[in-house]
Amino acid sequence: MQSTGQEKIWNILMAGVGGQGIILASDVLAAAALAAGFDAKKSEIHGMSQRGGSVTSHVRFGRTVHSPVIEEGCADVLLSLELMETLRWLPFTHAGTGLIVSTEKILPANVAEYPAGIEEEIRTLAPRARFLDPAALAEKIGDKKYVNVALCGVLADILELPETAWRRAIDAHVPGGTADANWRAFCIGRDLSSSCPGPGVSSR
Repeated sequence: MQSTGQEKIWNILMAGVGGQGIILASDVLAAAALAAGFDAKKSEIHGMSQRGGSVTSHVRFGRTVHSPVIEEGCADVLLSLELMETLRWLPFTHAGTGLIVSTEKILPANVAEYPAGIEEEIRTLAPRARFLDPAALAEKIGDKKYVNVALCGVLADILELPETAWRRAIDAHVPGGTADANWRAFCIGRDLSSSCPGPGVSSR
């Protein structure tokens, strides 16, 4: 987290692949920060999202934010919905970064077999990362399509934005008719967050 005097800027990097809902999750986060009274900026890289390619979103918020882009080594939180993407974006973390990692494995296009040892390497490089089983989480919340918002609930415990701001953001950005289901998923994720390492806790 960068600061100038009492001004703090939060740097949240979200990573995954096309179809996992990274853009929606980052829209919800940015909107929650705005609803809480912060300035917020967001930058997205879609890659080849239709083919399951890498998708990332940088979200920065604070009293005044001039740039939407997070520099390497400056992410306060890395939230990743896919294992290989977690490893790809670890260079953007630092000793105090909070890591929230879904153990989802999505085979890249034109790759016959998922590389072995990815989770083990992440655990070695980031021993304090919080790993979540997406299948177990989907069963708990009732539908896999809400996992991205459930992980926003895990993230909420780190950021401490007001609950009302999150609810307003979810209501405004999720598909019509799914606000209550998404809010339930968010609350389930938030309830899982007690042991999730946050900024100031060594994760590398």
